[in-house]
Parts: sequence; structure tokens; C-alpha cells
Amino acid sequence: MATAKLGILISGRGSNMQSITRACASGEIPAEVAMVISNRDDAAGLAWAAEHGIPTAVLSHKDFDTREAHDEAIVTRLREAGVEWVCLAGYMRLLSSVFIEAFSNRVLNIHPSLLPSFPGLHGQRDAFDYGVTVSGCTVHIVDLELDHGPIVVQRAVQVPGCGDAGALADRILVEEHRAYPEALKRLLTRPWTLDGRRVVFGRGKS
Repeated sequence: MATAKLGILISGRGSNMQSITRACASGEIPAEVAMVISNRDDAAGLAWAAEHGIPTAVLSHKDFDTREAHDEAIVTRLREAGVEWVCLAGYMRLLSSVFIEAFSNRVLNIHPSLLPSFPGLHGQRDAFDYGVTVSGCTVHIVDLELDHGPIVVQRAVQVPGCGDAGALADRILVEEHRAYPEALKRLLTRPWTLDGRRVVFGRGKS
């Protein structure tokens, strides 16, 4: 089976980047991380990636006049690295149509709630404050709307026993590190197609 080349975008520590990289190294998913890019030069995940031999780059959004220009520069770097799939791992920027169209149906994101519930920056806190008894995480294909695209994998966690939103976030993070490699493995090893908002496995090839 061919090995897919992944690009990972981060803005912070990149813990999901680490879980994806380890899954690639172990052979769990048939892929390699070809490039890690951040919009912040102080993103802690950059050092981890460099230590593991992964090429890195910093492209600050502050250096570009528009979101589209910033995205185009990132797309160029990813294409130069031969990237076929892009994984957002704590990347705190909305992507423009320039990016989405460049990697159509090949951009993934992970969100710390069971979408469509509690989208946005504070999914864990919003779920905890609402009083739900079950929360979790969602890996989805990225489209132009925030935390909206077709769902690939969801994993649930129980909220009771979490004393605060931080404890819930920690519990969800454990499942995030399982869900992201699982989603990549499914998409890279099984036939699939999109039927409206649904990712349908077992038929077609998107």
C-alpha cells in the first residue's frame, strides 16, 4: 500500500501531531509526516517535530495582508513537500477557500466535542457548563464553516467524575489521540465516498 504524505498545521504544543506521528512510525497508518507548519514561531510542537526529523516551517499570519495570501503561502510549502493530506492539530486559524480547494476533501480537523454540539474555541468548557453527561471528540473533513464538515470518527467520554472543565478536557484528549489515527487509517485504507454530509465507507473512492 502506498504511503501518503501528511502535512500538519499547529499553533501550540501539537499533542495530536505527536499521536499522528507515532501512529505513522508504528505502521498503524500508511503515512508519513512530511511537513509541520505553524503560524506561531513560539509553538512548542515545532521543537518536538524538529527533534523527530520532521521538516518544519513558520509562516506567521501577521506577515500577510489577507487570510487568502497566508493560506496560499502555506499551500505552496505543503505542495513543495509533496503533501497529499493536511491535518489540523490545534491550528487556531480558519482556513479560506484557497486552502480548502487546494486540498479538496483532504483536510482533517479534530474538535473536542461531539459535533454538531459545542463548536468553537471552548468546546470542553461549553459542554461542561451546559451539564451534559456525555461529551467527546470529533474528527471531521474541513469545509468553509467552523467545525462543520462531514464526520469521520467520534469517540465519547463520560462527564461525571470530571470536577471541572479542565478535567473533562484531559479526559477528552486521551480519546483525541486515539481518534485522529483511527480516522486517518480509515480514510487511507478503505474505499469511501461522500454522500451529502456523510462519509460512507465500503463503496466508491473519494
